[in-house]
Amino acid sequence: MSDATTSTPAYSITEVLEVLDPAGAQRYAELTPAVVEGFGGRFVVLGAPPTVAEGEAGVALAVVEWPDMQTLQAWYDSPEYAPAREIAATAMRRRLVFLPGTAPTA
Repeated sequence: MSDATTSTPAYSITEVLEVLDPAGAQRYAELTPAVVEGFGGRFVVLGAPPTVAEGEAGVALAVVEWPDMQTLQAWYDSPEYAPAREIAATAMRRRLVFLPGTAPTA
């Protein structure tokens, strides 16, 4: 088997807790998808308002599936994503977490 079929996927979960600058948040939303796709990411959830079963949640969530943790980290640290990261830093309060997935079953 090739590495592509045996690698463990990874996930990034972004929870927007509060929008501080709606125009900036919109610009972030316009810039990010192309960069995510360019690094092999695939949106599983994109900007969905959560239905809260327990606890508190923010205003929107995004979940991206990545080929692996190395690709996810490369995207986050990339010069291509840097402009969007700068916008996000002032346009919203957010929580961004990275999680390893489970290995594909044969």
